[in-house]
This record gives sequence, C-alpha cells and structure tokens, in this order.
Amino acid sequence: MLSEYLLVGQVLRPQGIKGQVKVRPDTDDPGRFEELEFVYVKKGEAYERVSVDEVSVRDNEVYLRLNGAQTRDEAEKQRNWMLYVDRAHAVELGENETFICDLIGCKAVDTQGNELGKVTDVLQPGGNDVYVIKTPKGEMLLPALKHVIPTVNVEKGIIIIDEKRLPEVAVCDWE
Repeated sequence: MLSEYLLVGQVLRPQGIKGQVKVRPDTDDPGRFEELEFVYVKKGEAYERVSVDEVSVRDNEVYLRLNGAQTRDEAEKQRNWMLYVDRAHAVELGENETFICDLIGCKAVDTQGNELGKVTDVLQPGGNDVYVIKTPKGEMLLPALKHVIPTVNVEKGIIIIDEKRLPEVAVCDWE
C-alpha cells in the first residue's frame, strides 16, 4: 500500500534569531519548497499540517519559517522535524517515474515469477539509480535500467527483473 505522505525534507537547525530553520531537502528540486504553503509533520501516528512561509533556496539549501515561528527558541523546538507533503500536493511524475519511497519494500521477482528478494534502498550515484535488493543469499545491487527491470508496479508492490541480464549487471555480496 502506498503511503499517503511523502518525505520532502528534515529540519536541521534554527537559522538566525527570527524563527527560520534550515532544511535538508529530500527532493530532486529544492526549489519546490518555494511553492509550498504547508507541509505535514508526523506526531505519533498522525500528521499535523504546519504553515510554510519566507522560503529561500541558496545552493540547494532551504531556509524557511514553519508555523509562524518568530524566535530562535520556537525554531529550536522544530529541530529534526521530518517534513512531508500529501500525494495531492506532490510533484507530478513523468512517464516511467516513481517515488523512491514507493519502491522500498517492493518484491523483486524474475520473469518466471521466482521471488528474488525485496527492495530495501535506492542509491543515486549518478547516471542511473541502483536498487538494493535483499535476497536470501545477501545483498544485490542492480542498476535501474529498462532492459534489466522491464516492469515496475508499485501499486502491486512488485518489480520484475530479467534474470538473463543479472550476470552482466548485478553486483552481489555473495560468492
């Protein structure tokens, strides 16, 4: 089941003395914060909506004011808050694009239907993403290329891997 909320950043620390905070963006486009009027903060099992104001982005770093904070002490209480958007306010994805959080936990199977393991992480080293798959033998790293992973269905929680390509592209931590 897909989560209703998507992580977009984490409050790192207060910024200055007027209630702003520095946020580490967990998004491909930090500038998207400039369009947000609110985000959600997880409190226990519930998500609380908080306002976003005075956003500035400099060198891929985000500075903003949350919930109308006016002092450094108020901003300090926001340290380590994880910031989320609901799917209705998430960025539009292009064709064949998927949110990383939706890939985590997907079952990896080969074209014959044999289960290989589960996606535990997605690395972004550069040219293409790399899926980290936990298998019964250990960890497997697999480039997210269409000829290697022809089908990704996050709604069903499954990715299909062309097992014929594994010897040439997979990196495994077992012999």
